[in-house]
Amino acid sequence: MGKGGAISESVLKKVLLSYAYVAIWIFLSFSVIVYNKYILDQKMYNWPFPISLTMIHMAFCSSIAYLLVSVFKVVEPVSMSRELYFKSVVPIGALYSLSLWFSNSAYIYLSVSFIQMLKALMPVAVYSIGVSLKKEKFKSDTMANMVSISLGVAVAAYGEAKFNSKGVTLQLLAVAFEATRLVMIQILLNSKGISLNPITSLYYVAPCCLVFLSVPWLIMEYPLLRDNSSFHLDFVIFGTNSFCAFALNLAVFLLVGKTSALTMNVAGVVKDWLLIAFSWSVIKDTVTPINLFGYGLAFLGVAYYNHSKLQALKAAEGQKKAQQADEEAGRLLEEREEGNDRKNDSQN
Repeated sequence: MGKGGAISESVLKKVLLSYAYVAIWIFLSFSVIVYNKYILDQKMYNWPFPISLTMIHMAFCSSIAYLLVSVFKVVEPVSMSRELYFKSVVPIGALYSLSLWFSNSAYIYLSVSFIQMLKALMPVAVYSIGVSLKKEKFKSDTMANMVSISLGVAVAAYGEAKFNSKGVTLQLLAVAFEATRLVMIQILLNSKGISLNPITSLYYVAPCCLVFLSVPWLIMEYPLLRDNSSFHLDFVIFGTNSFCAFALNLAVFLLVGKTSALTMNVAGVVKDWLLIAFSWSVIKDTVTPINLFGYGLAFLGVAYYNHSKLQALKAAEGQKKAQQADEEAGRLLEEREEGNDRKNDSQN
């Protein structure tokens, strides 16, 4: 009984830790989204400069990542040639900068709740791009699921009280660029056996983002900031905001590393519902019944997609274990036959 109790205690500890990682990620993701909305929204902090905000995040994250990798040696850098850096990391950095820029820009025009509803299209974008680049196999049932998610988001958009076409376009572009980035990571890095954790990812990618964002920043936002005599950088607001963004990257590493990417997807659905509730109850954004009905449809589609992924992972794991068992049985059979051969030789 004591042994069984020890096993149960170990399992309970593992489960509680997993829930703790999920809770930390949800809290930080929630905080970054609401904080960005607070800074960029004209009715709140009223600092509508999304490129500048994204560059502040990238500069902060680059600096911390550089200190952790190059100065304090907390994290080992990844061995990477200059050619690989320019062919793989730079395109991913460009996509990441566009994703962050458009995503932050959408907060100026759309409510937090509606943005979360539009983000439900991420699996659709990832799957569609994966199929087009031949990284995913086309399956009619999966495509039907993608259509159901898209239909749900379309209904939610139809019921949006404060629909803004510019904001929707920006958010859809952000989803498209982020989905492309995720597929490109698989193609350009993972296929070469290179895996970047959040620290090394920021170490290599964040400086690229700064360079790419500096071009539209110089054209679009720098003249406005230069001519605005009342502008001053609030180090408390932007410092804590940047720290939350950096901590979120660490939380992603913890969550995916200690659980799985699928757990993060499921936790993301919970976070979206919490954000919708917060947006409606605290920020006083208008959430209509049609909004909720449409997002409910999309939510069911995403839930089914996550369930299908889980079943596929279980099947792949089972197949891998069966293959390992067959190989082990074959090895034991060979050893036994060799032993019998040696025994026969000695008798002769």
